[in-house]
Amino acid sequence: MINLVPRKEIPLRLTLMTTGIAVALTLVAGAGIFAILGYDPLAALYQFFIAPVSRGYQIADLFVKACPLIIIASGLVFSYRANVWNIGAEGQMIFGALFSGYVALYWGGMPAPLLLPVMILAGMLGGLVWAMIPAILKTRFNTNEILVSLMLTYVAALFIDWTVRGPWRDPMSFGFPLTPMYPDAGLISKVDLPGVGRLAQLHWGVVGALLLAVVAWFVLRHTMVGFQVKVMGDAPRAGRFAGFRPALVTILVLSISGGAAGLAGMVEVSANIGQLQPNISFGYGFTAIIVAFLARLNPMAVIIAGLVVALAEMGGDAAQIAMGIPKVVTGVFKGILLFMLLAGETFNRYHVEFRLPGAAARAAAKEGSGA
Repeated sequence: MINLVPRKEIPLRLTLMTTGIAVALTLVAGAGIFAILGYDPLAALYQFFIAPVSRGYQIADLFVKACPLIIIASGLVFSYRANVWNIGAEGQMIFGALFSGYVALYWGGMPAPLLLPVMILAGMLGGLVWAMIPAILKTRFNTNEILVSLMLTYVAALFIDWTVRGPWRDPMSFGFPLTPMYPDAGLISKVDLPGVGRLAQLHWGVVGALLLAVVAWFVLRHTMVGFQVKVMGDAPRAGRFAGFRPALVTILVLSISGGAAGLAGMVEVSANIGQLQPNISFGYGFTAIIVAFLARLNPMAVIIAGLVVALAEMGGDAAQIAMGIPKVVTGVFKGILLFMLLAGETFNRYHVEFRLPGAAARAAAKEGSGA
């Protein structure tokens, strides 16, 4: 029999060791797959891990790719630490983009210094509103937040598709499902430092994402709100005895995670697209779930996990372009990488205990006879 026994503490060297082993096993498995399919294994691995960051501007692109993942995962950490399973960040991201897009398109004439802050608040409000549906249904009717939040994602996707094809479509888009472009005051600018210049596609939303992760870490670690979230996730009965209200915590964490997802939608459109279209997210809301767990639900580690996942995404694109490796194959390799990393996290949290069948019964019988 094989048992997984929780570890009392997780030393840093164990975390580094399991991560290193996971990456090594991924390289071996990936090289084998590429070789079997007739591709040069070393060239393919180079395209995955080195080519995407081989030039300075590509490092900036890596942070841009990781930006929405870091924002969304920083919010999801709150939900998952409280054992509230928000799986609908994708839909909340879409509604954040819709709310902020409404401000940009219909209130774009407001003073320029106010437009972007109002769009940020609107984006967060949009994600929060969409997250409140599973929150209220769970606290009022005890419905399953996993199913409700997930199904609402598809509702959001259809809603934005209808919006950009119908009432908000730009008459000058030649029939394409696009809204008018945002005004310049509603666009997040690129980072342009004095004496350094513009840092490729790096925008100020990336700086905001990094700051958000730091703030989330501080709130979870050093505030009463974070303490309530952790207690209700680890020991809900103790939390009730302490006077914490489970329904209030559920609404709180879904508000935080939904607001963060909505903010990511606003940042993604305003910084990289400049107008609404049917697809404003390429699975960021779902990928951020993996990022949150790779980070062991630690907002500071979310930054590193987001960069790792973004590197895998960019590496897959580079391998497709440079070597013609099919998207399915690159997807399998990315899946192996994430599986190995998550498996390593399992060995971080638990140590494996082997027992022969009947050993426990014999030990119990021996203790009984000795008594």
